[in-house]
Amino acid sequence: MHSSTDTSLRPDDGDAFRQALRSLHQRSRIPVVFGGQVRGHVLNLSQFIGARTAALRGLDVRTETGLGGRVLASARPAAVADYGADRSITHDYDGPVHAEGIRSVVAVPVVVAGAVRGVLYGASRGTTPLGDRATDVVVDASRRLAGEVAVRDEVDRRLRLLRVAQSEPAGDRFMVEEVRELHAELRMIAQDVEDDALRARLGAASRRLAALGAAPEPEPVTPLSPREIDVLAQIALGCTNAEAGRRLGLRPETVKAYLRSAMRKLDTRTRLAAVVTARRRGLLP
Repeated sequence: MHSSTDTSLRPDDGDAFRQALRSLHQRSRIPVVFGGQVRGHVLNLSQFIGARTAALRGLDVRTETGLGGRVLASARPAAVADYGADRSITHDYDGPVHAEGIRSVVAVPVVVAGAVRGVLYGASRGTTPLGDRATDVVVDASRRLAGEVAVRDEVDRRLRLLRVAQSEPAGDRFMVEEVRELHAELRMIAQDVEDDALRARLGAASRRLAALGAAPEPEPVTPLSPREIDVLAQIALGCTNAEAGRRLGLRPETVKAYLRSAMRKLDTRTRLAAVVTARRRGLLP
């Protein structure tokens, strides 16, 4: 669920699921396609094409139960040739499945940033199992849908950051930028200092400045290397890879490598997300 403010900015993701199922049905000609979103670790089946009954509509599928629950737990596609007779899954939902008359089923998770946000299904009522081609089409539809949801998430995140920035008094924003520039400058100066004690003092001062941007209860500090923090500090000031490289005496390719490593350690997918996460953890001001 989104807040009223978020709802005005972002359409309901159910629309994206409906469009994904329409496209899947047109491309694959699988007799029955359906799916839904995950909320609170429970999959709610809400979208159907080709269904003859309402038996599955609104069904809540929990982790480790049925085929969908197996997919929720593993975050990987799964299939059964004959749902009713298959012994690899639990049979909590045999009633609605049999009422719909489906037998061969493939289920594919919609995974965004490592989390299952929904599941897409393809199913047939005949005795012939769905083949590899049908499975591949469902997998492709899931990947496309995951990309759409990820874009919506990123837009929402950036809009939230913008609202936070706009809510800060102009003077406060100016001071924050001054602190961030000073932090980056101290780290660059420390590189050229040969005196170990002075370099250590500069490092301690830069860490104190970085802690000013931490949350009240910061998350455990991720072990970024000094160079990774140097690069993130420059990216936080709006520098491109080339500009950061010139300031730090590094090649753009080297900057990119450090940035990619920092993003991986922070479990983020974009430069901006890496900077925001580093600030939240007290690594940057």
